[in-house]
Amino acid sequence: MRGRIRRAAREAPVVKDRAAYEAALARLQLAMLRIQQAYFHQGRRAIVVLEGMDAAGKGGAIRRLTEHLDPRGVHVWPIGPPKPDEQGRHYLYRFWTRLPVPGTIAIFDRSWYGRVMVERVEKLTPASVWRRAYGEIADFEKMLTDDGVRLVKIFMHITKDEQLKRFIERLTNPEKRWKLTDADIKSRALWDAYEKAAEDMFRKTDRPDARWHVVFANRKWVARTRVLEIVTAALAKGVDIRAPSLDRKAQRQAARLLGLDPDRVFGSKG
Repeated sequence: MRGRIRRAAREAPVVKDRAAYEAALARLQLAMLRIQQAYFHQGRRAIVVLEGMDAAGKGGAIRRLTEHLDPRGVHVWPIGPPKPDEQGRHYLYRFWTRLPVPGTIAIFDRSWYGRVMVERVEKLTPASVWRRAYGEIADFEKMLTDDGVRLVKIFMHITKDEQLKRFIERLTNPEKRWKLTDADIKSRALWDAYEKAAEDMFRKTDRPDARWHVVFANRKWVARTRVLEIVTAALAKGVDIRAPSLDRKAQRQAARLLGLDPDRVFGSKG
């Protein structure tokens, strides 16, 4: 392990009480729901980027993150190789078309960082091109944050031994076998190169309003709560997430339209 990845592993919390995890998960998911509602009412936009090693648990973290959200206000974008109509265009093109509209949250399961990770390590892009991409990405993210988008970037990491255990589980479990691809197996041989690329990515694209958060994910349930802690803290910072106050006059009028007695529903002073 290197640099920030090693530090994240060293500082990872050790939580043995599963009940405490369940309680924390419920509390954080409620906070996430309140944040979503606040962003909707206030017309705010947010992007959550999840990167990480294969089998690090990005999908599981995203499921917990979105489990209690209104699906109309959140969109999960799984990012793979460019489609034929995206090839030949600037690599950021397909991300521009997936940016959130006011009142919504976009979650990227892998992202524009593929240019300086997989394309770099797998030698799919010339070195001069992926080196230039650090500046392009920084400019892209600055445009987003300057425009009011709240951006949260998370990198989930596991040990090589833990990845092997998860690969074996996927290989032997018919319900999970679809998750394991030839590309995953080939990438494993380039583990050290991926770690180096990740550290370069942290160093060159970490900014005050677009920080990288490294989550050590050997314990899935601990990592999931940690992801929720990071996202809720970042999205709630400086934002009033209380439910908007209701117009009492409108409430009473709505009760009447429903054939109800407003005094019985809200009380005579309501």
